Amino acid sequence: MVRVIEDMFGIAVNPMTQKTDRVRRFTLVTERGMSVSILTMGAIIQSLKVPDFNGKLEDVCLGYDDVAGYYRNQQYFFGATIGRVANRTAHGRFKLCGKEVSVSRNLRDRHHQNGGFVGFDSVIWDVVGVHKDGVTLQHISPDGHEGYPGELTTNINFSLNETGCFGMRIEARTKATTAVNISNHSFFNLAGHGAGRDTLYQHMLMIKAQKIVDVDQELLPTGKLMRVRTTPYDFSSLVSLGKRLNQVSTCPLGGFDNHFCVDIPPNRVQLVARVVHPCSGRFMEVHTNQPGLQFSTANHLPSEDGSDIPIAGKDGVNYVRQGAFTLETQKYPDAMNHCDFPSVVLNPGQLYDHQVVYRFGSCPKRV
Repeated sequence: MVRVIEDMFGIAVNPMTQKTDRVRRFTLVTERGMSVSILTMGAIIQSLKVPDFNGKLEDVCLGYDDVAGYYRNQQYFFGATIGRVANRTAHGRFKLCGKEVSVSRNLRDRHHQNGGFVGFDSVIWDVVGVHKDGVTLQHISPDGHEGYPGELTTNINFSLNETGCFGMRIEARTKATTAVNISNHSFFNLAGHGAGRDTLYQHMLMIKAQKIVDVDQELLPTGKLMRVRTTPYDFSSLVSLGKRLNQVSTCPLGGFDNHFCVDIPPNRVQLVARVVHPCSGRFMEVHTNQPGLQFSTANHLPSEDGSDIPIAGKDGVNYVRQGAFTLETQKYPDAMNHCDFPSVVLNPGQLYDHQVVYRFGSCPKRV
């Protein structure tokens, strides 16, 4: 039986009201001890503890112990819900119903990224339901916020069950035609949130995708899709992540930050990715109804050699470059400007329905 425990995480200023507000934390706990903690600030996944093959619990999700940590390092979006539109929008503009829409340009004063200056990651969400297995949070984004038309009401139901399935169901409705592509930006390391670069290289990864979105030097889509077969981006079967990282080490990024076009039927929740850490036995599966998966290896975090200012995370550990990964379910980036990409347009009367289940477990040490 799953328990839902509430406590107060801290105090923060809600940028939508400019008033101080309580940041509530809801921790979902299974009988085996697996737990997930969710904050009302940014609908953030603050902690995710999973047992290894010996039953030892480890927090596998990067984050902070207090509100100040999230404020100091907001640009990394650790664990945060991203919206209205995740990822990049070229030049902060697109056409909607024949009219040009201009949204905020918070990326190098040139492009729009992850919802703008005050995205879903920054606001205090309302609690609209506490259930036997989880919690539902809500945010109402006003018409015109960050340039997006239409008042948008978003509900996220977070749930956990005894089989190790942590689910998020994101639903949104709008009062005027708008663009919606919501995601979660959690960083994971199955060896432990502070285990670092060497352990990330121990992971094995599978992504059910034959193509990735081709991008330019600014990581903006060109409109083309690139086949991954016989390239370092081919994760169609379980393969060593360390081996693949070594293969791309001389590329400009020196790691991965790519959008994979996953092979799923429309509106069906299916397995799209699997990650295994053989040394601990922990594994993670991603099941979703979304057509895209943003896979990155935290290339923008400080270097391990001490040349950069360190980021102190939970328990005082330093988070480092390529010490974690993301698998963000979403639609393709900059989809509003590419008619061949899956649409992110939401009309009044339509329901935006984004489902994702992260299934965690452990297997014998040998994989």
